[in-house]
Amino acid sequence: MRKITRQLPLTIAVLGALSASNIAVAAGSFSANLGFASDYVFRGVLQAPSSGSAGLDYAMDGFYVGTWAGDVGVGLEYDLYAGYGGEASGISYDLNYTTYNYTDDTFDDTYAEFNIGLGYGPISVGYASGTYDNYGAEQDYTVTTVSAEQNGFTLLYGSNGKDFTGSWYELGYSTEVGGFDTGINYISSDKDLDDSDYLIMSLGKSFDL
Repeated sequence: MRKITRQLPLTIAVLGALSASNIAVAAGSFSANLGFASDYVFRGVLQAPSSGSAGLDYAMDGFYVGTWAGDVGVGLEYDLYAGYGGEASGISYDLNYTTYNYTDDTFDDTYAEFNIGLGYGPISVGYASGTYDNYGAEQDYTVTTVSAEQNGFTLLYGSNGKDFTGSWYELGYSTEVGGFDTGINYISSDKDLDDSDYLIMSLGKSFDL
């Protein structure tokens, strides 16, 4: 989860990185996923061009654990997470703890965060509160997102807080073609992040094990 704001000293997840809202909660189920994207952009920041990914998850009665790994050009990013999700009175909810780690620390250092997500109908909101190790100069951060999804189209706005700054928005469309999850996403970040625009094509496949 490299941050451009590291220079001061996240969806639509275009690689198919599993957020809790994407994880099946069927009792005792394993699932896996593979993905590829023309660019790996997370929370408005370019991580790597032309990146592949893979993940593995286990879910039981709303609880889940999993891992996801993606190519960041200099080694791999690998994420570990655990949480609980469900729905009550038409409101979906998710609580999880996630760490972002790297096989090559020249790319970035470790992030760890608590996340909460709520959804009702097509609208979802998310909030993350985390700590970035930053090679011994620890920083705190928050990330707030608001999104709407309808008929395969998604619009998302995200903003950083505390020691990190910057915001971004994403507009995307996803659908299934021949058993594969396909997507096209436009991502734009402000000058406190990448100050860049991206048009991203993605392809993914999920498997029940």
